[in-house]
Amino acid sequence: MPFVTINVLKGKSDAYRKAIADEVNAAVIETLDFPADDRYQVIHECAHQDLEFQSRDQDRVMMHLVMRSGKPDQAKKAFYARVVEALGRNPGIAPGNVLITISENHDIDWSFEDGIAQFCPD
Repeated sequence: MPFVTINVLKGKSDAYRKAIADEVNAAVIETLDFPADDRYQVIHECAHQDLEFQSRDQDRVMMHLVMRSGKPDQAKKAFYARVVEALGRNPGIAPGNVLITISENHDIDWSFEDGIAQFCPD
């Protein structure tokens, strides 16, 4: 159930973007123990000059996950490793060109619909 924002270079194919989204989602499920149907992702396409990652100019991806606090450090490390391994296979992004950040928040910080904090019942 993390909210995942994925930034890729503009001009990539639908299959490329889907591969990244699917691999990240699989890693979330396998390593961070989220349910399979909790998929919340946004993919942004950025012009080459708008996706700056130090001096890297090859294919690259930057992602940010926002999720409830409490996942152990080992699970996060496993997530990072699983993502770079998977993206190296499909769609072929070098591990050194994948940036991942995670921000944690609290139950009250989520509303999935209807303006209700579903994790904080009355």
